[in-house]
Amino acid sequence: MPRFREPNLSIDIRDLLKYTYLYLPIIYMSAIFDTLQIINDFLWNYIAITIILILGSYLTIKSRFFQFRTLFTLRKTIRESIESSNKTGGCGTHPLKLYFASVGGMIGLGNLVFVMGTVALGGPGSLVWLWIAAIVGMLMKYSEIYLGIKYRIRYKNGYNGGPMYYLRSAFKSRLLPIVVAFLLCIYGIEIFQFHVIVASVSETFHLHKMLCVIGLLILIFLSALGGVKRLANICTIIMPPFMLIYIIIAIYIIIDNSALLPETLSIIWHSAFHGYAPIGAFAGSTLVAAAHFGASRAVYSGDIGIGYDSIVQSETSAQDPVKHAKLSIFALFTDSLICTLSILLVLLTGVWNSGLPHHQLVANAMNAYLPYTDIFLTTLFFFAGFTTLIAFMVVGIKCATFLSKKYGKTLYILYAVFAFIFFSFQDQEKVVLIMELSGGLLMVINMLGVFKLRKEIKFD
Repeated sequence: MPRFREPNLSIDIRDLLKYTYLYLPIIYMSAIFDTLQIINDFLWNYIAITIILILGSYLTIKSRFFQFRTLFTLRKTIRESIESSNKTGGCGTHPLKLYFASVGGMIGLGNLVFVMGTVALGGPGSLVWLWIAAIVGMLMKYSEIYLGIKYRIRYKNGYNGGPMYYLRSAFKSRLLPIVVAFLLCIYGIEIFQFHVIVASVSETFHLHKMLCVIGLLILIFLSALGGVKRLANICTIIMPPFMLIYIIIAIYIIIDNSALLPETLSIIWHSAFHGYAPIGAFAGSTLVAAAHFGASRAVYSGDIGIGYDSIVQSETSAQDPVKHAKLSIFALFTDSLICTLSILLVLLTGVWNSGLPHHQLVANAMNAYLPYTDIFLTTLFFFAGFTTLIAFMVVGIKCATFLSKKYGKTLYILYAVFAFIFFSFQDQEKVVLIMELSGGLLMVINMLGVFKLRKEIKFD
């Protein structure tokens, strides 16, 4: 008679423990990101796009289309800003240097990589919504910088300003400035651009990924710990040649494909309001999708309503908020122009619906025109992303110090090291989701403050 053998329960328990410790956190993490995605979609599809269009249109009409009038007065605006500069105490940073610091924070991988999601997910028509958001966003950006300068406070040889200070006046609340400073601390760790730079450098030059992570971290901290003045000096050196080289190459490729330009522009305009049917690897898009991705990419790339630029520009030596805030209109126009050139590159060369990762689209569009494209683009990605990384890191440190003068800076640097390393090995879509969600929340809160203080904003 065969003997009955009891099951080996210890093996089952070990398997259960293994499942609990290894797989359960992954399931929870996936559920958390799924929830965040739902919140982010609702925020951008309904709340954020409504605020951008209504508040931006209101400011445009109230100011009698101030952004358009300003764009034709570049030389006058620069001269007035410099004349308004405080030359008697050396307090603050030169207006033009801060202009390039603003451009350095805006123009980066968002214009070369992140903006590719605009057409890859929202279709060609999302470019129209990007420009709509940018045009009305020029006055939203102007307003937050104006208020940042107006409500700034002086310290030693500089100033502290930004949404934390004008929101306190707008809502008579101590909580909202703390919430905004906390969100800016999260947003200040520009994990998306860090992720792309590390991946590009390690793949192109066949270096160990962790070596690239550590090297980039060292460069960021050496630059960011010098504050806004060091940021402004670095961006003044890097940004002019970067912008000039990229614009020349992009325009050359667009001219070479100019025969396709009329048809492409027609598709862009039509799909902006009617959606776009599936084609190739592209799954198709709707009006809502085009508006969502166009507006969200414009906000992210141009830092519209985020508060970053308000904090940086508050350190200007210019004393007149109107004269200095005007420069932000030109900065956002430049940012939108480079986004447009990048999108036209991938549309005209046909790589936009190839199914390739977003960070490879511009490289593929330029591949037939440039020798050693991988090395050139990696170098371009590095300098473009580096200025943005240090710009946001500077703002993050200032916000952390606002939260805690004694421990804020130290704790923030430790958090930055952890976040940069951790997210360098995470899925890129999760990284983008965190940046989109935190940026959307910041934009909503800051623009409510701008609306509350709308009567104090002057358009001269």
